[in-house]
Amino acid sequence: MNKTLEEGKVLASEVVNMAKDEVDSSITLVLCPSYILLPTVNKLLEGSKVALGAQNCASKESGAYTGEVSAPMVASTGASYVILGHSERRAYFHETNVLLAEKVNLALKYKLSPIFCCGETLEQREQGVHLDFIKAQLSESLFHLSAADFANVVIAYEPIWAIGTGVTASSAQAQEMHAMIRNHIASKYRQEVADNTSILYGGSCKPDNAKELLACKDVDGGLIGGAALKSRDFIDIAKSF
Repeated sequence: MNKTLEEGKVLASEVVNMAKDEVDSSITLVLCPSYILLPTVNKLLEGSKVALGAQNCASKESGAYTGEVSAPMVASTGASYVILGHSERRAYFHETNVLLAEKVNLALKYKLSPIFCCGETLEQREQGVHLDFIKAQLSESLFHLSAADFANVVIAYEPIWAIGTGVTASSAQAQEMHAMIRNHIASKYRQEVADNTSILYGGSCKPDNAKELLACKDVDGGLIGGAALKSRDFIDIAKSF
């Protein structure tokens, strides 16, 4: 929840111009601003290599749900991605795996690629239940999908204990979790599907640690939070990949 309309326009314009000059065309960049910015930012992204996504969508298609924004509404702005199950949504708005399965279904129905977030707290990691916890998040929200639908899903691993805390998972910890997630996907959908799934790392990724994290075999990119509020930092992270 950052940036007014004018501030968002400035940031998006900076990212588009820097990406054009500095970022390799093989790298996919996606900006996910707040709802009010989606139509405006979509116009700024026209003809660029940067795609548009939303930070969330409702679990219902339409109706008497004042204040909610539905998947078809998001899609109508020109967005092609939507973040679902972000750790903040789970923590503050009590979103469950079952609810997120409904959101995933609607996103896919309206041709939005879900960026599905999963991750554990420090307490869960210390108790040694983090692997099973993340497997359940994936199984209960995604594993009802056909292989064809699952192919449109991006996974983002968020170690909750490393978000906004200044603590970053080591590259070894990130690789271990990403490999586990890929193996879990393979156990359901077969190895080829798992290998073609993009798994992003989302935990205090910054320009000074991005190269090491993104070099890990099973880390396919980053879900960038605070560092994305500065265009220079965001582009430097992309360049390090």
